[in-house]
Amino acid sequence: MKRSFLLAVFLYLFPLVAFSVEPSEILDDPALEERAREISKGLRCLVCQNESIDDSNASLAKDLRVLVRERILAGDSDAEVLNFVVNRYGEFALLKPSSSGSNLVLWLSGPFMLFLAIIISISFIRSNQRFGRNNHSSLSEVEKKELEKIINDQ
Repeated sequence: MKRSFLLAVFLYLFPLVAFSVEPSEILDDPALEERAREISKGLRCLVCQNESIDDSNASLAKDLRVLVRERILAGDSDAEVLNFVVNRYGEFALLKPSSSGSNLVLWLSGPFMLFLAIIISISFIRSNQRFGRNNHSSLSEVEKKELEKIINDQ
């Protein structure tokens, strides 16, 4: 029982050992450190790509974490820190890019394509129904006799 409890505690605390932010990066003021962590969670690691710099172990991510903390210590607001990083590395550095300007086309293209696919599907289904209704014609007397002959022969 004691062993399983210790194993559970070890497995619970083990991820904290692999935490990416190094002690040398942590700010003395907890409020500033919290701000730095929040900003870091919104910035993409340019090496790992779909990982925030807060979670990444890459050296560039470490440099970006240090840069964020330096900008905060210099008195920049959160928006100013993000603008600084975006100006230096582009909007790709943001995990959640803004939905304005040229990005607006990308944000709206998905719903637009879905809407377009629904409209095309509905019109296709309706045209097939109309086509099917209009094409149902009765058999002529000659055709009926031929059909009857075929059925009776089998």
